[in-house]
Amino acid sequence: MPAMPKVFAIVPAAGHGTRIGDAVPKQYLPVAGQPMMYHSIHALAAVNRIERIFVVLSPEDHYWEKHDWSRVQHKVETVRAGGAHRPQTVLNALQALDGRAARDDWILVHDAARPCIDTELVEQFLDEMGDDPIGGLLGMPVADTLKRAQEEGQRVTETISRVGLWRAQTPQMFRYEMLRLGLERKPDATDESQAIEALGHAPRLVQGENDNLKVTFAEDLRIAEMILLRRKQPAAF
Repeated sequence: MPAMPKVFAIVPAAGHGTRIGDAVPKQYLPVAGQPMMYHSIHALAAVNRIERIFVVLSPEDHYWEKHDWSRVQHKVETVRAGGAHRPQTVLNALQALDGRAARDDWILVHDAARPCIDTELVEQFLDEMGDDPIGGLLGMPVADTLKRAQEEGQRVTETISRVGLWRAQTPQMFRYEMLRLGLERKPDATDESQAIEALGHAPRLVQGENDNLKVTFAEDLRIAEMILLRRKQPAAF
């Protein structure tokens, strides 16, 4: 009887997040008393089905050792193999996993800049994926009316139908060999799903949550902190 596929998580954390305008890489900015990416890693570490979490750092990273990771160190392994862009960072991590992950093992990739993911949502995502032959991603159906702007961005050229449109989130999870091949073939992919799509596959969409926001701008930091602090408060009766 073949062995059950294992689940390995990759957290790309080699970027610099220049849009926030801080000298510290955004994954290390404090949110609710911890570095931003701590919250993502902690949520993943609480998922029993995840064998190991590989946090992919820049080779020049000198921030990691300044923080206390003792609560997650039983599952976390750092890989100093960050690339110039996210696809290369993930691909470098997959290459580092060569010999440790089987071709059909799951690779779950989650943004370091999505600190509000919670363990329950990850568990639900894994349940939904089941034994899917390809894999999929969390996402949210687009609710807003969409407009296409002129190149200078000041006038509307058309209204775009939102039917069938989703905002991609993470985690995104695919088979090891398939994801590696996809990233090799599509090195400019904006996410793992696009790399799989480039192979001609159709990833599965699983509805996520609006709280699972990506911190891109300074105001997103405040929103993420509000969400995380709200979860720590005892329920009102």
